[in-house]
Amino acid sequence: MMMAGDQRQYGVLSPISTAGPGRADRPKNRLLEEFLKSQGLYEGPDESALRKKVLADIDQIVKLWVKQVTKLKGYDEHMVEEANAKIFTFGSYRLSVHDPGADLDTLCVGPCYVSREEDFFVILHEMLAEMTEVTELQPVPDAYVPVMKFKLRGISIDLLYASISLWDIPEDLDISQESVLYDTDEQSVLSLNGCRVADQILHLVPNVEHFRTTLRCMKLWAKRRGLYSNVTGFLGGVNWALLVAQVCQLYPNAIPSMLVERFFRVYTQWRWPNPVMLCSIEEGTLGLAVWDPRRNPRDRTHLMPIITPAYPCMNSSYNVTSSTLLVMTEQFENGNKICEDITLNKADWAALFEPYCFFESYRNYLQIDIIAINQDDLRTWKGWIESRLRQLMLKIERDTRGMLRVHPYPHGYYDPSAQGERCAFFMGLQRTQGVPVQEGQQFDIRGTVDEFKLSLFSYHLWKPGMDIFVSHIRRRQIPLYVFPGGAVPSRSSRVANQRARTSPASNGVISIDYSARVVNQTLRASPESSSGNSGDESARVANQTLRGSPGSSNGNSGDVPARVACQTVITSPENIRGNSGCEPAEECDKMSVNSNKRKNDNVGNMVRLEKRASISLSGTTSFSGLDDSGLFKVNAEGGLAFQRTTDGDLVNCCKDNGVPVVPRVARASEISLRESNLGGESLGNACAVKAGSFQNGLIVEHSAVSLGKILVTQAGAKAEAASKPVT
Repeated sequence: MMMAGDQRQYGVLSPISTAGPGRADRPKNRLLEEFLKSQGLYEGPDESALRKKVLADIDQIVKLWVKQVTKLKGYDEHMVEEANAKIFTFGSYRLSVHDPGADLDTLCVGPCYVSREEDFFVILHEMLAEMTEVTELQPVPDAYVPVMKFKLRGISIDLLYASISLWDIPEDLDISQESVLYDTDEQSVLSLNGCRVADQILHLVPNVEHFRTTLRCMKLWAKRRGLYSNVTGFLGGVNWALLVAQVCQLYPNAIPSMLVERFFRVYTQWRWPNPVMLCSIEEGTLGLAVWDPRRNPRDRTHLMPIITPAYPCMNSSYNVTSSTLLVMTEQFENGNKICEDITLNKADWAALFEPYCFFESYRNYLQIDIIAINQDDLRTWKGWIESRLRQLMLKIERDTRGMLRVHPYPHGYYDPSAQGERCAFFMGLQRTQGVPVQEGQQFDIRGTVDEFKLSLFSYHLWKPGMDIFVSHIRRRQIPLYVFPGGAVPSRSSRVANQRARTSPASNGVISIDYSARVVNQTLRASPESSSGNSGDESARVANQTLRGSPGSSNGNSGDVPARVACQTVITSPENIRGNSGCEPAEECDKMSVNSNKRKNDNVGNMVRLEKRASISLSGTTSFSGLDDSGLFKVNAEGGLAFQRTTDGDLVNCCKDNGVPVVPRVARASEISLRESNLGGESLGNACAVKAGSFQNGLIVEHSAVSLGKILVTQAGAKAEAASKPVT
């Protein structure tokens, strides 16, 4: 553990505070650990021994399988004898934060001649199906990361397969080496990275035990609040591990009770889509694609990027949607408020982990009923539909133009009184806060649901008897089997839940009864009061801050800089203080303020894309904040120095350690991105002369920068805001 005052930096961001626990923190930490034990989060010795036995069994099974495949392919006896495969673990088990009864995430690494499609999902599947100890066998070859699911001796197993470019798999194979990825397919890279990422996380945190305890807390909280599900657009195990690991890096000497509080403080104020990164993104030597919004247009659409630390670095949270991000943001805020009460001794830890009363939070819901003839078919059909629910959310958001918010609940419910096999999922429906709606406006999602159902029935494992029904229900129509004990919660619990909500449920009236048998289906939303969050202009300020609690015994100062990897979002004009390129009565003052305002969003979006791209590779330009204290100096990666100037000579004013930075013309690929917003032919003008245009930017190139960047100021709202091009 780091000593107090040690300034060692574990990740991309320097520590916010190196203070250790104060007198009040250790008792709180003991209470937190006692609470975790009372919740049964720690596996007992008997189950732990059983898991180890199951792992050994799986290892023997895959070794036998590879020898059988080698023999079937006609190789000689010596090669059959030498044929080998090896089992690795990943996920919560590898991080040592697994709960009792949790799935055991495993990876089988096999030789280059053993394929996934023909050998893993056919021959190994047949072997497992013949074993009496194996139950609930379910191959999922079409998953983003293909997986074989089953139970062995009652332990749930997720088994992946990676075929690497070796003919013989040694028992001491080190998969942390980058060379193991050579000449492997994409699915094998993804499978291998599960193990590699877990190892890197443990390597990059200051105190492994504090990390593990904090991660257990956050996993429990996420499950209780309905946020633990990557497949439905929230976050899965690796995402939560990465978020916790960054907080550990920012507070390297904090103990778990402190880290839980800091977790909510940090992510309540985190400015997405600033990426969470534990280390710099490396290009590597194998030419594999890494997360880079500068080069990859798809990466620019990610709303909540949480980047894996092992090469090739990827966004682990690409499934997050605008609706699920809003839900998580609200829950972070709620958690932060409760932690503040805990600090003031107004609440205990149990209050933080109260289950989220999803069925008391909305007035309108979609109910998705999944039907099959037997349990095996239901398990297969349910798994497929659950993996596609995110697509239904996206389609509804698309077809209602973002005016209808969809909150999926990542838990399936079984009706014990139903005939046949049936499972139901639910989604809360709410009109998006702050979006104007006309009286009597209707949202017709008949075509949306039909399109969704059509995509489901194209499933290659579909069988007669597999069906799905989607219907709209109101809160009073929610089936009783979703509630604990089969009874609706008392009024007191409803009131408590409403107080715990961070935003009120929609008052909009939604009337739809959608199922495969109903023809007239319409969502109606009536206007409601806009009592939601007002726009927080601080989100546009260049220098973001993470606001800590006032100085306390543990050494926390008040406001501390948010050391996000890329700090700048386009700032509002009144926050830009440069020297005007013309007098107030001249062209700059003549520009249309309204026209500028209309184009603000487009320019802001472009700058945010550039801003996100600038941190993708070490050594690139990072945007610097524009504020009253002046422009930034040389950044840590050796990028450009952005300095305020009164000199009219642009070459002289743009220097990095005294070396002039020469303006250049944007490359064609860059112009295509920018000219619709900026006017590609006028980049570099001292001040915009056309009403409503944003042209006072400058593309610059420097030896320390691999790709030129553009910094845009919003000219025209005020005379003093229309500054010269600044780089």
